[in-house]
Amino acid sequence: MATYVISDIHGMYDKFIKMLEKIGLKDEDTLYVLGDVLDRGPSPITVLQKMMEMPNVIPIVGNHELMAAECMDFLCTEITEESIKNVSMEMINNFITWDYNGSATTIAEFMKLDSEMKKEVFEYIKDFSIYEEVEVVRTKAPHKNKGPKKGEKVTYLLVHAGLGNYSPNKEIDDYSLNEIIWDRADYENPYYPDRKNFYVINGHTPTQLIEENPKPGYIYRNNNHIAIDCGACFKGGKLAAICLETDKEYYV
Repeated sequence: MATYVISDIHGMYDKFIKMLEKIGLKDEDTLYVLGDVLDRGPSPITVLQKMMEMPNVIPIVGNHELMAAECMDFLCTEITEESIKNVSMEMINNFITWDYNGSATTIAEFMKLDSEMKKEVFEYIKDFSIYEEVEVVRTKAPHKNKGPKKGEKVTYLLVHAGLGNYSPNKEIDDYSLNEIIWDRADYENPYYPDRKNFYVINGHTPTQLIEENPKPGYIYRNNNHIAIDCGACFKGGKLAAICLETDKEYYV
């Protein structure tokens, strides 16, 4: 049994399938997906439907799923003159925000689904976790001889974006949804320095955009942060994964 984490697939179905093959995901393994499955890339709903077929996938909500969830209820209804007339200004603003953030491919695929499948997809998205905390036992020597040793227990907090307005005395349930899925992580701020073998894994911010990252486009580790969004949907970007038991990194 192994535990893997990926993030920010953004509709890159081919990269997702290649990653599943590369890590050799088995039925008894667990794969956590840290949000932003949707938007930007060509096949976001196809990726989502693949995930829906896999009971060993645990999805965590990203800001793109939140934007989609705020609009999909309307997309599931029959489009008539009456339904259009009743669209609120809030819903219009939600669609404008979602459009600005790359909704076109998601909407195009979603609207091709029959009504039953639209509802199934919508319900699946609404069931995404906000965060997950996972404890594993390290089975190999640490990454570059740094970090927990073989046989030690390691705890990972899995969130989409990070912990906005972070405080070491703040419980995870005290963070707002916005602080967890929209606010970008401050990688210069150590997360939970007093907790042994405790790390926060997040996506949201492509590692190409982390100024202090010596290897842009690869997984970035600093101050108990592990950033794994390697810009899969951008030119030259990668889909990244990490195995929690072995600390091994994978790239497509």
